[in-house]
Amino acid sequence: MAKIFDKQYSKQELKSYVGDISQIADAKYSELKDGRGGGVSVVDIKTGGGLDISVLPGRGMDFAGAQYKGVPFGYISNTGVVSPTYFDENGMNYFRNFTAGLLTTCGLCNVGPPCEDDGKLLGIHGKISNIPADDIGISKEWVGDEFVFKVRGKVRESEFFAQNLTLTREISFSLGDKKILISDAVENCGFKPHPLMLLYHFNFGHPLVGTDTKLYHTSAHINPKDDYSAKYLDNCHSFEVPVLDCPENVFFYDMKPSGDNVFSCLYNDVLGFGVYLKYKKSQLSNFTQWKNMGKGAYVTAMEPCNTPPIGRAAAREQGILEFLEEGEVRRFDIELGIVDGRNELAELQNYK
Repeated sequence: MAKIFDKQYSKQELKSYVGDISQIADAKYSELKDGRGGGVSVVDIKTGGGLDISVLPGRGMDFAGAQYKGVPFGYISNTGVVSPTYFDENGMNYFRNFTAGLLTTCGLCNVGPPCEDDGKLLGIHGKISNIPADDIGISKEWVGDEFVFKVRGKVRESEFFAQNLTLTREISFSLGDKKILISDAVENCGFKPHPLMLLYHFNFGHPLVGTDTKLYHTSAHINPKDDYSAKYLDNCHSFEVPVLDCPENVFFYDMKPSGDNVFSCLYNDVLGFGVYLKYKKSQLSNFTQWKNMGKGAYVTAMEPCNTPPIGRAAAREQGILEFLEEGEVRRFDIELGIVDGRNELAELQNYK
């Protein structure tokens, strides 16, 4: 059954009320035309359950703006959406292209600071976010009494004499949902093992993030990244007012699964809703929180990842660097959704 704002409809009932499903929900393809974002392809998702997200096939299948019932909750940096044409991975130039958006995918060859590993210079957070997708597809169809949307794209991080990795992403939802499912498959299309680093940089901003917001999660233990972050460990779950030139805080979480399932959620008591992530710890064994309370850079991120964002060289040195074997495919599944009210937050906290 299709559920639209708490009312259930069969396929035939709903068809009797609307001429076309796009009246309620849609996934619509377009392209940005001007500025530094010119040429970036966009798929605007409207679930029909109040959740709207802009997907960027032209930027690694990342997400830009997002809102729930008209209230924005994703963070957009002062660069806005920038085309990969302007990408420069050298030094700190990565941030000239750092849209942030609701999701910046980091990897596949490096996550964290720039470094040199195995004779190769690697930039901040890798290249995958600045590679346009191939084989973009949108499907919309009835499956029984459910109307299902799927958006797909394939992002290839390949280099002659080097890596040949492919990320295939499918984003799916049913009409009336206030959640989306992100299903990724990363394949090593080369002929020898290759390092794999993958981090989902989900970025959240005001008005969702504010002094009335709290971070909920299933962590058993939290480690600050550095001495500065250690000073603010007790406040990592809450958020202050913006201040000038505020250094970032970074915290590494050891999530405690129920079975294999973990979650994190940002909830704002004044707005009465929050945004959650659900995923499996066996797929993404690490979780990082990025917290920046600076003026104009007022953002926090929930970041499931397969290795912490310490750079490939450090991960190799610590013996935690993961590898994809020749022809191996690794799968990663994340549910992003809305909790609307304290009752739904309580249900989430009982997630099994």
